[in-house]
Amino acid sequence: MQPFVKLTGLVAPVDRVNVDTDAIIPKQFLKRIERSGFGQFLFYEWRWDEKGNEIPEFSLNQQRYQGASVLISRANFGCGSSREHAPWAILDYGFRCVIAPSFADIFYNNCFKNGILPIKLSEEQVDDLFRRTEANEGYELTVDLENKTVTDKLGLSISFDLDEHRRQFLLQGLDDIGLTLKHEDAIAAYEAKRAAAGY
Repeated sequence: MQPFVKLTGLVAPVDRVNVDTDAIIPKQFLKRIERSGFGQFLFYEWRWDEKGNEIPEFSLNQQRYQGASVLISRANFGCGSSREHAPWAILDYGFRCVIAPSFADIFYNNCFKNGILPIKLSEEQVDDLFRRTEANEGYELTVDLENKTVTDKLGLSISFDLDEHRRQFLLQGLDDIGLTLKHEDAIAAYEAKRAAAGY
């Protein structure tokens, strides 16, 4: 998994509360067995109408937000079913960071397992980010995980909280399997000891 240390990226807004996982990646696209390829279907039913035409009003269809790597949204982001395909789609589209006032617990946990940094900020701070994004085309944020700060070139500086275990997961590019493999020598020694004892 790619480590997350510091990211400077274009910001894209999805100004909706209770964005559920079926909106993030609709159920009809869950047939793939790989983790890749889901980005093209991100927010599918908000990006295209029933005839397959782009909905120009939706932010991700607008030219100014193409190539964004930081997503901002509203409260309770990632609610609904527990499908891990939701963070897969977000990452595959190109987002490495999602900022919102709150996240659904399972989605929040799945982000860390897939190299995405979800940041919880206050409603007021998120409101300010939406205003800045709207007012400044090409608006970028720098997310510094080592120092736990979000900054821009216009003087904004926000600190965010994150427990140290999850922070280290991202800084080192570890998922659950990677964390286990850090102890590979100890595991091998234990297995050899059991084998020698006849277990």
